[in-house]
Amino acid sequence: MTGRAVAFDRTVWRAVGDPLVRGAGAGAASGAEAVAGASDARPLAGVRVAVKDLFAVAGHVIGAGNPTWESAARVETEHAPAVSVLLQAGADVTGIARTDEFAYALAGRNAHTGAPPNGADPARISGGSTSGPATAVALGQADVGLGTDTAGSIRVPASYQGLWGLRTTHGLVSRDGVLPLAQSFDTVGWLTRRPDTLRAVATVAVGTAVRSLATPLLVCEALLAAADPATRRAFEDWLARTGTGVGVVDLPDLDDLAETVRIVQGAEARRNHGAWVAAHPGALGPDVADRFAAAARITAEQEAAARDGLGRLRSAVRAVVADGALVLPTVPGPAPLRTADGPAVLATRRSTLRMTAVAGVGGLPAVSAPLLVVDGAPVGVSLVGPVGSDLALVDRAAGLAVATLL
Repeated sequence: MTGRAVAFDRTVWRAVGDPLVRGAGAGAASGAEAVAGASDARPLAGVRVAVKDLFAVAGHVIGAGNPTWESAARVETEHAPAVSVLLQAGADVTGIARTDEFAYALAGRNAHTGAPPNGADPARISGGSTSGPATAVALGQADVGLGTDTAGSIRVPASYQGLWGLRTTHGLVSRDGVLPLAQSFDTVGWLTRRPDTLRAVATVAVGTAVRSLATPLLVCEALLAAADPATRRAFEDWLARTGTGVGVVDLPDLDDLAETVRIVQGAEARRNHGAWVAAHPGALGPDVADRFAAAARITAEQEAAARDGLGRLRSAVRAVVADGALVLPTVPGPAPLRTADGPAVLATRRSTLRMTAVAGVGGLPAVSAPLLVVDGAPVGVSLVGPVGSDLALVDRAAGLAVATLL
């Protein structure tokens, strides 16, 4: 033993500090202890935050998960508002954590920096694109992961790593100072190990107003059929243990939802980054390069049709959810094994999008709670609620967790 500090894991972090940015005031406590003992003036005193490498952190560049982009990026002079609000509440930024390139993936595999480990099951992938922050939280190196969710990028790693994750109502939290992927779906959110930490962070960011939710949980048969059989069985067993009334609802066709997200997301990703991608051949890993190539083939007519469909589908999804909470497995099943090949991971992405697209198309908040175990690995349960029900969803999920403790 040399007594030297262990070098930080570069698959998880791009930059770390002690802390990298100190929050308002001075806090000695950390984690749950910090939340429990925080003052009204600094409700997040001592909480450690891992920031996804898409957010502006003053004095640093936005790396976007790509070394070529990072090498030419300008140094940010101001924090993104989503970072500032946490710092003002007393939280410390521990570091800037890895993301899939341009957040255009769900697996957590970065061709340049490697795959962050899964803190719940090292044999499985971490999930992305908020991969680094999720792993940092799961490993106890941070208390909060600040990330984005476009098509599931907070909910997927939350499910894979046994974390709490909140995708906020679209547009509720400022995306200023955040590198966009697809503005029609991009949202800000957080990952934590505990529901009380998630609620404390969300309260700081969105305020204290809590929208009430109807009591019966809403279930859609198509979403249950989209899950793997073992996941569906575990979910239905869990749902029976809640003792909560259930209402059965029908959503628009899940393939239509997923295809609408794919086309609109691709068109906007191309608009945001297509020129840079074309000017830097070979700069992207193969999977993300293929995704941008597919985006470049989207025609104006296809985009226009998808945007028209998005408006209709968004209204339809919101009408189905109404003032209730739609409940579903977050993803089809446990995280794929780290040894899974590219086609298998791509197939998982496609099946996952059929489930995560509901909240994305609806522009609705969704919380993923670590309430299922399938084949010895965590799988989340998601609650999707109406616009502005973010805090109510966290409260409802936390209540269900207590009611169904194993």
